[in-house]
Amino acid sequence: MATVRKTITLSDQQDGWIKAQIDAGHYTNDSECIRDLIRREQERNAEVDIIRAALLEGEAGGEPRPFDAGAFKRRMLTGHG
Repeated sequence: MATVRKTITLSDQQDGWIKAQIDAGHYTNDSECIRDLIRREQERNAEVDIIRAALLEGEAGGEPRPFDAGAFKRRMLTGHG
């Protein structure tokens, strides 16, 4: 994978947090920490997109029907009991 060198500006608080993560042994350098934060944000965004799609699918699924918890439990016990 090709890499690109970037220059970023951080607040003193943000820089201190990154240094603390490195000192704690979570990362070996600033770049590793920032790349991990970007990866986690990308994963989080992908999860949010999946949830949004499921919500839209549910909304498009028609009118809600009443849910009978007792009947559901009986079906589950009968099928998986």
